[in-house]
Amino acid sequence: MQLAKKKALAAKTLGIGKERISFDNSSLAEIKEAITRQDIIDLHNSGAIKIKEINGRRKKEKKNNRRRTGKVKKKIKNLKREYLLITRKLRKYSRFLLKTNKIKNEKYTKLRKMIKAKKFKSKRHLNELIGEI
Repeated sequence: MQLAKKKALAAKTLGIGKERISFDNSSLAEIKEAITRQDIIDLHNSGAIKIKEINGRRKKEKKNNRRRTGKVKKKIKNLKREYLLITRKLRKYSRFLLKTNKIKNEKYTKLRKMIKAKKFKSKRHLNELIGEI
């Protein structure tokens, strides 16, 4: 006895998939006579049509990605931009000091190395160090 059409009707009426519907063997004759949606609902309420449980899959737990030393990312563009601005300014100023003979050539090369190593925060900081020496 093929009841594929009845199974499709029951699936549509109950709002579930065809795979989840199972018919009771003792009441197959009643199921065969069912035509309307109301007949299907009545058969479901009486227990002739049963609904199987959902066979789901196990969900993987998401790995907790903590922020450790390898995960921390700096904003490089901003840091590079700041470095460029300050080094250009200080190099220009140190060249000006060399041309006006306020510092000697040895001191100039030393200053250039210190500028490259980010020893100075600003032009004022550079002036303070020159003033001490």
